[in-house]
Amino acid sequence: MIGPVLKMALRALARNKVRSALTMLGIIIGVASVIAMVSLGQGAQKQVQQQINAMGTNLLIVMPGSQNMGGVRSGAGTGTTLTVDDVEALTQASTVAAVSPSVTAPVTVVTGNQNWSTRALGVSTSYPQIRNHDVASGEFFTNADVRSAARVALIGSTVANNLFPTSDPVGETIRLRNLPFRVIGVLQTKGQSQMGQDQDDIILIPYTTAMKKLLSTTQVSMAYVSAVSDQVTSETEQEITAILRERHSLRGNQENDFTVRNLSAVAETAQQTTRVLTILLGSIAGVSLLVGGIGIMNIMLVSVTERTREIGIRMAVGARSSHVRHQFLIESLVLGLSGGLVGILVGVGISVSMSSVFSWPTLISPVSIVVAAGFSMMIGAFFGYYPARKAANLDPIDALRFE
Repeated sequence: MIGPVLKMALRALARNKVRSALTMLGIIIGVASVIAMVSLGQGAQKQVQQQINAMGTNLLIVMPGSQNMGGVRSGAGTGTTLTVDDVEALTQASTVAAVSPSVTAPVTVVTGNQNWSTRALGVSTSYPQIRNHDVASGEFFTNADVRSAARVALIGSTVANNLFPTSDPVGETIRLRNLPFRVIGVLQTKGQSQMGQDQDDIILIPYTTAMKKLLSTTQVSMAYVSAVSDQVTSETEQEITAILRERHSLRGNQENDFTVRNLSAVAETAQQTTRVLTILLGSIAGVSLLVGGIGIMNIMLVSVTERTREIGIRMAVGARSSHVRHQFLIESLVLGLSGGLVGILVGVGISVSMSSVFSWPTLISPVSIVVAAGFSMMIGAFFGYYPARKAANLDPIDALRFE
């Protein structure tokens, strides 16, 4: 019985093509807006997630406290309270997966007739795991290189492109502060950080080499710590604090002479912000769907009024109230679904255009497409039910008398 009713519904819509198209336009605009806005929000969320992943895995940063000279306190990280032994002691924490000391030295790199000013970062073999910074070619230095303070280096892609534009740098020799270093690898490209810093403009060397041969220091600039999971970073922060306070013999009323920064908390805040933005954009666009649904109800009520005599004739020749209700309900469902399908195509086109023309990050999610199509049908059914019910409840005698 559904087949004949569907044919009648489609025939009725086809008799008023312009009116049906204008009715669908509200749904088209609503669905297209939802898909475009949600794809924009999810694209921003994905970009934030990529930047967070580039920072490192469950990352915490430990820095020395401030330095006090003549009663003047400088900023965090300027003190000399963090040592290699302190960093190694952090591995005692049950929630710590890996640690790496870090010391930084500004250097001018020279090879042949080429030179480049950058920074040398002294780290341990755990650094690639902690900071998600893999090797593109060559290999990372070993624990033996760290113990012997070997003069080996891995260079970022920016350094490689400027010093070795036409050749493979692996195996070549560069000079840092007039000391020869052998290039053993090139790091994978990471691009800019959230602060706009070029993460590929860097040279990695063993931290022992940096401390002994470049800086002549026994102090560590900072320590990178990776927690075993993102759920325990707060617990890791507490364990790190307890270990360092004990090692530095700090009493209960004394302030910490170090700083622990939990970047996972910052990452979660950024993700939450973009998540709220996505919901807000989708909700605003969803208002268009509501307006489109009201348009369907309005047109269907007009259609019931125009076809009152037709409804009376159908009932007089044997059509049941359910048949009439199904016909008008199917008409509204067809309007909603057709508008939803066209809206999906328009929304995907808008998302692709925003990405290519304005270089905005967009992510077209199949889930958002399915949800938008489902909502368009639901709106057609919801806003079409009252007109369909009104048509089904008409009295056949009154309907036949209607002029």
